[in-house]
Amino acid sequence: MRNIGEIMKQAQAMQNKMVKLQEELAGVTVTGQSGGGMVQVVMNGKQEVSRVKIDPSVVDADDLEMLEDLVVAAINDAQRKVQETAQESMAKVTGGMKIPGLNLPF
Repeated sequence: MRNIGEIMKQAQAMQNKMVKLQEELAGVTVTGQSGGGMVQVVMNGKQEVSRVKIDPSVVDADDLEMLEDLVVAAINDAQRKVQETAQESMAKVTGGMKIPGLNLPF
């Protein structure tokens, strides 16, 4: 069995890697889409939306609900991509182990 000092060193090293990972994820950019790319949302690793692009052909004053649904779907797609990126990065840090309480992103 390992001694407690060694375990603490490993925990500290993993914590440092986690901090670095969070910083790296903040710089990641993903693009979520809906409507076959007619609506696009650019989001960073902190799940902050930096840009929304809407093709003019989906703008219909008589059907704003459809446009709203497309925007929501594109945001959800971007969030899913951020989460997948975070999970992949987390697996590299933890060696694929599932560690309770270490949920990213942010």
